[in-house]
Amino acid sequence: MPEYGRVQVLSSLDERRGVTIEMPSPFLERALRTPSYGWLRDGELYVPTTREIMREWAGRLNLFSSRKVWLSVTVWTFTLLLLPFGAVFLREYFSWKLMLAGFLYSMVWLGTHGTVYLHRFGTHRAFSFRNRYYRFVCQNLALKIVPEEVYIVSHHVHHAYSDLPGDPYNARAGWLYCFLAGDLHQPINPELSKPDYAHVASLLKHTGLRPNSYEQYQAWGSVTHPARLWTHYLLNWAFWYGAFYLLGGHALATALFGWAAVWAIGIRAHNYDLHAGGKDRKKDGLDFDRDSLAVNRLWPGLVAGEWHNNHHLFPTSVQAGFLPWQLDSAFTFIRLYRLIGGVSSWRNFKDKFYERHYHPHREAELAARRNNGGGVAAGSDAQ
Repeated sequence: MPEYGRVQVLSSLDERRGVTIEMPSPFLERALRTPSYGWLRDGELYVPTTREIMREWAGRLNLFSSRKVWLSVTVWTFTLLLLPFGAVFLREYFSWKLMLAGFLYSMVWLGTHGTVYLHRFGTHRAFSFRNRYYRFVCQNLALKIVPEEVYIVSHHVHHAYSDLPGDPYNARAGWLYCFLAGDLHQPINPELSKPDYAHVASLLKHTGLRPNSYEQYQAWGSVTHPARLWTHYLLNWAFWYGAFYLLGGHALATALFGWAAVWAIGIRAHNYDLHAGGKDRKKDGLDFDRDSLAVNRLWPGLVAGEWHNNHHLFPTSVQAGFLPWQLDSAFTFIRLYRLIGGVSSWRNFKDKFYERHYHPHREAELAARRNNGGGVAAGSDAQ
């Protein structure tokens, strides 16, 4: 990737400083596989045509051309396998009560669990588990849909290059660009050097993922080995189908599995919405991070704790719902998990949010109102 400007990066102090680096980043620029149409042209973000995107996508799912695309094929396979459960539910067991249960499981629990495990722990390490057993339980408290490797590595890149060329799900490039990013832009580079591969693998080490050797990586193009991931999927799905069956028979199990497909497909374009469709729609007094297009959307915030502008302001904070009305289901779960001994430490920047952003903004608002009021009064006296 050629140089195209300067970007703020996240410091080890867990907040955005004024530190800048010249593009490309020494490591993150190489971490992901570059699409054939590239990230930029003539120094600007390149927005590929629909035809270019679909051609690239077809290649990224073609196992006959390379087995290194196995991870994308796997994720789509398990996503599509959820659909028959939904069809069986609608045909054989439909009820509005179970529709509500499925809706809540999909929209609230799967979203919250993704925020807790993949986002705040997996990527940003906003909290630590007491031991690997608590981590394992939390990891498998929901139906497995998104592999750690697909989410975590690319999300580090996203935060380094938010809304800039190189952002794997750059909302400026359109909805389809984001929706298919899991296959087009998020897979790791299959041609990393041995030191770079070790660096990528280290980004996943804390999740307990057993990485491929460098030789296995060269063969499969991934940190994860197919046998281990497929085993994890199958055991996780078998456990949860059995648990749901014991609770409510095939009716409940098919309802929840079927609704999980809605989340699995919908989550693919979540960044397009959370970054306002590539437009600058930030609101004063609500969206304080000005270094990205991230916005605090009500629905993702309420159902999954994804107050996204707050998150970009303090990425490694265990809490993102800072204002009193910003419910944070992910933080609520983490607090409960801490109460039972599962969480040993966390980092919370709520106080710094108020100190550095909200209170100064409110004081500036009040000062402006006083000044405006004084101006009106003075004008009245003059008349």
